[in-house]
Amino acid sequence: MASGQMSRDEALECTRCRHACHVMLYSETATQLFGRIPIWYIVLMQMRFDGLLGFPGGFVNPSEETLEAGLTRELLEELGVAVPVSTEDHVESCFSPPRSGTCSSSSRLILHFYVKKIEEEQIREIEKAAASTAADHGLEVLGMVRVPLYTTKSGGGLSCFLSHSFIGVARSQLVNSLLRLHLVSPGDLREALRGSQRRHAESAQNLQAQQ
Repeated sequence: MASGQMSRDEALECTRCRHACHVMLYSETATQLFGRIPIWYIVLMQMRFDGLLGFPGGFVNPSEETLEAGLTRELLEELGVAVPVSTEDHVESCFSPPRSGTCSSSSRLILHFYVKKIEEEQIREIEKAAASTAADHGLEVLGMVRVPLYTTKSGGGLSCFLSHSFIGVARSQLVNSLLRLHLVSPGDLREALRGSQRRHAESAQNLQAQQ
């Protein structure tokens, strides 16, 4: 998890820092995979232009707009749907891990993370709009992705998803949210994390063998 965690108000006092807001949208669902595996919840992420997984959102200028207004604007551009976000949806603010060669306060980036529960029908509307009317589709955003919260008999599902590459602290934000909201049991999440580590090791070995 990112270091330098702070309150929303403390973060806004860092006027020399850049600010970025992202949100995890999720809903309950009664649907089943193959008609027999309960899905329970739909959690949305997106494939970014750089090939990394992340949550919808983007940069916000607190001197010109509130964090929530800026995030809502970014969602309209990326999802094609206006999804109002409020301060009640705010979960955490923290410094992004600094990149090498960028240590000045003016270059530091503060990440603001939100979680918003919506209806399943809204999720479906977002998925449709994101692929048809969103201004950033095919440019900054390559497509919306549902997080598989289940585990198949072959070990697929959440562990495979967690083995992919995520932008910044998005993977930690996802894992922490799944635990905090009880969307996945602690035992199932631990097993999924162990499975993702095994896949990382296997991938590294395969790449080394191909060299």
